Amino acid sequence: VPLQPRGFQTPIFGIGGHNGDVFCYRALVRHLGSEQPFYGLQPPGADGQAKPLDRVEDLAAYFAAQILAFHGTARCVLAGFCAGGGIAFELALQLQRAGSAVSYLALFGAPYPRRYGRLRMMQERLDNEYQRWSRHALALADRPPREWQEYLATKKRDRAARLAAEQSTEPSDAVLKLRSKVENATVAAMRRYSPGRFTGRMGIFVPCRDWIHDYDEPLRWRAHSDASEEHFGPVGCDRSNMLREPHGATLA
Repeated sequence: VPLQPRGFQTPIFGIGGHNGDVFCYRALVRHLGSEQPFYGLQPPGADGQAKPLDRVEDLAAYFAAQILAFHGTARCVLAGFCAGGGIAFELALQLQRAGSAVSYLALFGAPYPRRYGRLRMMQERLDNEYQRWSRHALALADRPPREWQEYLATKKRDRAARLAAEQSTEPSDAVLKLRSKVENATVAAMRRYSPGRFTGRMGIFVPCRDWIHDYDEPLRWRAHSDASEEHFGPVGCDRSNMLREPHGATLA
């Protein structure tokens, strides 16, 4: 997907998150400028014309064939967002074996594969629920009992409004169904993936320093590269907004 096909700098090939949406890079691409070619790599299944792949090695091979056919073994940069980071990592290994010059590998908010284990994901959901109800309990403790009903009603209305707003901006049901199939296949693929070792230069882009201790364990990728570096976004940045404005300029 040619997100920005012009320019003569080393082209970047980017893999989207677990739903396969490569347009997550739009803000980043704008800030990289008109001389930086950037192409999105869309996984099978996102367009409904093929079955989603559920092995990281197969996804990487699919993308490697596309890059080699389009760009040959010339120098390139790879990027991966969220679950796409693990796929980009494997893609870098396969392209290197094919003789390509991968000059840089950028992982944006990329969880380490262990994060996709069922037990770990369940633990995170339980922790999130505990934290949510703890916040409500503290808020109620600061209020007299006569205000509890109003507080809970307000929170319920706010949640309903937020969900309605999210639904109003969601794509069609047909697109969501395709994305859901891609998501399930990608998560299953990452759950089984064991990374090798990348001999090139790798950048680990973490939303902010608080994210180091998150379930994602992003800095564990350092053990799989000969030359890694870390970059941190500003306080308050998280994976859901790290590639959006205003953070797109910082990451670019």
